[in-house]
Amino acid sequence: MADKRDFYEVLGVEKGANDDELKKAYRKKAKLYHPDLHPGDAEAEKNFKEINEAYEVLSDKDKRARYDQFGHAGVDPNFGTGGGGGNPFGGGFGGFDFGDLGDIFGSMFGGGFGGGANPNAPRRGSDTETSVTISFEEAAKGCKKKIKVTRIEKCEDCSGSGAEKGTSAQTCSVCRGTGRISVSQRTPFGVMQTQRACDRCGGRGKTIEKPCKTCNGKGLVRKTSEREIEIPAGIDDGQAFRISGQGNAGVNGGPNGNLIIEVNVRPHPIFERQGYDVFCKIPVTFAQAALGAEIVVPTLDGKVKFNIHEGTQPGEQFKLRDKGIKRLNSSGKGDQYVIIAVEVPKDLSREQKQKLKEFEEVCTDKNYDKKKSFFDKVKDLFD
Repeated sequence: MADKRDFYEVLGVEKGANDDELKKAYRKKAKLYHPDLHPGDAEAEKNFKEINEAYEVLSDKDKRARYDQFGHAGVDPNFGTGGGGGNPFGGGFGGFDFGDLGDIFGSMFGGGFGGGANPNAPRRGSDTETSVTISFEEAAKGCKKKIKVTRIEKCEDCSGSGAEKGTSAQTCSVCRGTGRISVSQRTPFGVMQTQRACDRCGGRGKTIEKPCKTCNGKGLVRKTSEREIEIPAGIDDGQAFRISGQGNAGVNGGPNGNLIIEVNVRPHPIFERQGYDVFCKIPVTFAQAALGAEIVVPTLDGKVKFNIHEGTQPGEQFKLRDKGIKRLNSSGKGDQYVIIAVEVPKDLSREQKQKLKEFEEVCTDKNYDKKKSFFDKVKDLFD
């Protein structure tokens, strides 16, 4: 349990987040690391499982209450059941595991029996997020964009130490570098010794006598810079992708977090997207639909000529294979579907109306299958 990240940190929400905030954060994170977007990526698969586990606990009121009180120990089904010869509390003192008890009391009293984590251990930086807006065509084919990114970076003046040039951080004289101090507290179980962060060094284990003026002793500064990113072909509106190691700086030599970029795609005036397929509604005249015709169809790759057959009906669809959107992280492409919209003429002249009447007079039920079928059913129902 010790190597598990805090579930609130995993989802990127505050401890008091409500159900809607949890759901929104979960969907965003799950979409980012979904295996379909990262085939064969073990790290993405691991993150996806971690996100699902965190949401499964925090979205359940009972589990969340136990987690808030006892941490991972409160929701881990294996907690306290390991190798105790049938004892439900496992090994340890007379079958009781004080290591796990320390985890519980640590969450209750702000400390524990084991001394806590090393404050000087390397810690990974957090992820940073931004968004970019692109066109329909750019999403379909991929593109490069310049964006502004604000992130936490290591202070160049002190090389991240937090101490003024020519000086260095010193081991805290109170906690002797552990970052923790022992405190005796009276509890229902008697007087117990717990631990909490050292007041003098704030849990860092080191003190800085002469802080760096640039970063005020933090070793980190917030910077905004412009950089060029490559957006993968096939990405859809609302999806996100990550650039590893381009997030906030790590602490104590830990690795940087990731840069997460959410993509907004502007709608297209004539194309609509469904998955990797593209749909385009093409208006044709009554005569073109009735007699058949060669029409010009716009695609993402340019205009193509296409022959519609005689008697084409309104709403009929034709498929142009491989004229859709490139599949994300794949070599394949979707298809384009041409939807025929037969336009009924308006504002007819007297001569045009007369011609249409003459045409209608020479038509029979043979020319209108749907009309004949419909009225045959009406006749069967009411006559």
